[in-house]
Amino acid sequence: MAKAFASVGDMEEKNVSFTEIGRDLYAFTAEGDPNTGVIIGDDSVMVIDTQATPAMADKVIEKIRSVTDKPVKYVVLSHYHAVRVLGASAYHASETIASDLTRSLIVERGQEDWDSEYGRFPRLFQNAESIPGLTWPTATFATSMSVFLGSREVRLIHLGRGHTMGDIVAWVPDSDVMYSGDLVEYHSACYCGDAHLQDWPKTLERLAQMNPKALVPGRGDALTSSDQVHEAVALTRDFLAALYGSVSSAVAKKMTMKEAFEACRAEMDPRFGSYAIYEHCLPFNVARAYDEASGIAHPRIWTAERDQEMWAELQG
Repeated sequence: MAKAFASVGDMEEKNVSFTEIGRDLYAFTAEGDPNTGVIIGDDSVMVIDTQATPAMADKVIEKIRSVTDKPVKYVVLSHYHAVRVLGASAYHASETIASDLTRSLIVERGQEDWDSEYGRFPRLFQNAESIPGLTWPTATFATSMSVFLGSREVRLIHLGRGHTMGDIVAWVPDSDVMYSGDLVEYHSACYCGDAHLQDWPKTLERLAQMNPKALVPGRGDALTSSDQVHEAVALTRDFLAALYGSVSSAVAKKMTMKEAFEACRAEMDPRFGSYAIYEHCLPFNVARAYDEASGIAHPRIWTAERDQEMWAELQG
C-alpha cells in the first residue's frame, strides 16, 4: 500500500514551547516542526529562521512580545529552505542575513524549492497567500560575521557544508549558546535531499569543538545542557552514517535506487523509524545519497514534479 506523500497526512496542530536556554535566549519549538531562535540584546532582537509564512511567523512574534517590546532588527536565515525563510516579512526587520552560498542557492533554486515544499508541508503553509515573494538577504558573508545587539555579540559562522552547502550557525559567546539550524536535529529525521553527506560529519565535528552549553536544533526540543548537545550531535552523526553507509554500499553493488531504498530502510527503520518526519524524509534522503555515491556532487534541484516522480518510484 502506497504511503501518503511527504507530510500531506500530518495535519494535526503541534504544541508550541517557548523555552529560555540562556539569558534572554529563547527557542520556539513545536514537536518536530521547524524551530525558530530568538536572541534579545540591549536594544533589539534577532530571529533565526522565520517559519514558512507570515501567518506562522505571527505565532513566534506573539511569544517574543510576551518577553520583550524591543524591535526585531535582524532576521537570520540558517539556510534557504522555504519552511525556514518565507515568513520573514512578518518581522519587519532592518536586515536579513544569510551566507553568500545561501543567496546563490536562492538564485539557483529558490522558486522551485518554494513550490516543492508547499506541496510537501500543507499544514506549515497556513495562509500561504500572505507570502509576498522569495525572501532575499540584504547582507551576506563568506565565512563569518559578527552582529551586535547593543553590547551583545552574535557570531554567524559558516562551518562547512552539511544540510545544504550554505548552512550557518549563530553563536552567542557571552552564554556559549548555539542555534544550529538543520545541521543538528534531536529525535527528528535529518532531511538530506539537498545535503553534502560526506562533508556533513566534518562540519558537525567543527560545531562540537565549540562546546555549546545549550543548543537549538533545527527540529526537536531545545537542548539545555552540554550532555544533551553531545547526545544530539551523536544522534545526528549516527543517522547520517547509517544513511550514507547503506546507500553507498548499495551503489557499490550496482543496486537500483529502489533496491538501495529497501536496504537503507532495513538499516534505519529499527533505529530511527520513530523520529519526527522520518517517513517524509527517507525517500528524498536515499535519492540524494544515491546521487552523491554515484558521483553527483552538487544536489539536483527538487521540483514539485520531481518530488512526485521520486515518491512514486520509491514509496509506491
